[in-house]
Amino acid sequence: MRIIGCISHVTDSSVPLKIGGQKINVIIINVHGEKLVSLIWAAITFSLNALLGRIPSDEDNTLWEGDWNQYNAKSLMKYTIKRGYKIHSYELGNELCGGGVAAKIKAHQYGNDVKKLKKLVTHMYPSPANRPKILAPGGFYDEKWFKEFLKTTGPGVVDGLTHHIYNLGAGVDPTLIDKLQNPIYLSQTAQTFNDVENTAKLFSPSSGPWVGEAGGAYNSGGKTTSHTFVNGFWYLDQLGMTSTFNHKVYCRQSLIGGNYGLLNTTSFIPNPDYYGALLWNKLMGKNVLSATHEGSPYLRTYAHCSKTSGVTILLINMDKSTTFDVSVVDDLNIYNLDSVESIHQREEYHLTPKDGNIQSDVLLLNGTPLKLTSSFDIPEMNPKLVDPTLPISVAPRSIVFATLRGFQAPACA
Repeated sequence: MRIIGCISHVTDSSVPLKIGGQKINVIIINVHGEKLVSLIWAAITFSLNALLGRIPSDEDNTLWEGDWNQYNAKSLMKYTIKRGYKIHSYELGNELCGGGVAAKIKAHQYGNDVKKLKKLVTHMYPSPANRPKILAPGGFYDEKWFKEFLKTTGPGVVDGLTHHIYNLGAGVDPTLIDKLQNPIYLSQTAQTFNDVENTAKLFSPSSGPWVGEAGGAYNSGGKTTSHTFVNGFWYLDQLGMTSTFNHKVYCRQSLIGGNYGLLNTTSFIPNPDYYGALLWNKLMGKNVLSATHEGSPYLRTYAHCSKTSGVTILLINMDKSTTFDVSVVDDLNIYNLDSVESIHQREEYHLTPKDGNIQSDVLLLNGTPLKLTSSFDIPEMNPKLVDPTLPISVAPRSIVFATLRGFQAPACA
């Protein structure tokens, strides 16, 4: 199993962590005499073995048939309740939808089993105040399968409609580094996010879409890219893009493990994307704003209401030689930006790689390397203050968060 780190777009509560992965479909959790890890600072999602009670079909040994056996899930719930562990959510199985990965279940059968899980959770947690959410199906989007699944469950059963994204292909692909810097390629996945959002709206409006797992490149990611600065082009672009398509949570494969871990697998030192995630979580609020520009496609722009006040803009420059000077324009003409912003210094966070090497795993914030302190704490991540009447200068192959305290968009009121 792996621990997957998540970013919530809709809450400022505990850090979401998902415990699961492909092997969850063959694991039986032994809770007798064992002590599971208590992560009191995290919101835990448990993936449950969805193949218990089923057998492979005679016609297709990847198709599993029969009703789900809930005994192991019930034992886990009893154990966590007895220990006082707070569970955020349960997800039934991993990558069993559509054509599946190593196994699959028909949509109607799976929908009935998710209803069984919902009934079990409601029984085990009588109080709605501490009742875990139900996530499903946790696999790659297949329109026909997803729609039949949601028709079977009906509304009010699934709290998070989870799907997986590995849009960069195999980690061993020699063109992976080119894909990470190609805005046209990165934009292709927007169609999937749009389709999942529309499916949720149409068949189960209460089921907010989640990216339940995403590592960019599958099979543990790219050995020389997925843990380095260049991967931030994909990762932060994904966070911005999914927000615009009403996705509530984005779970990154993985917190630790593989080439795409947010932490180094041996030293546990944060990789560049860990700091990118911290800044996103620190600065970007839950309300998403429309942000467009008339320049190069190599400049990506996203805007949210800030976590505190004003607006925060994310600018990603994938161009290898061009600096973009960005001026913010209020297209509704509600505010005079020159006069409003002049009382507030703009707060800028410029992220660049060490020595300009986009395959470096050392990240610079405003020119200073981000390193753990002598006590192994995360370093201070302070902005540089800039005259708000000047444009935001986005250097080649860099990422900038900029907070405009004086910009009060109506959606942020």
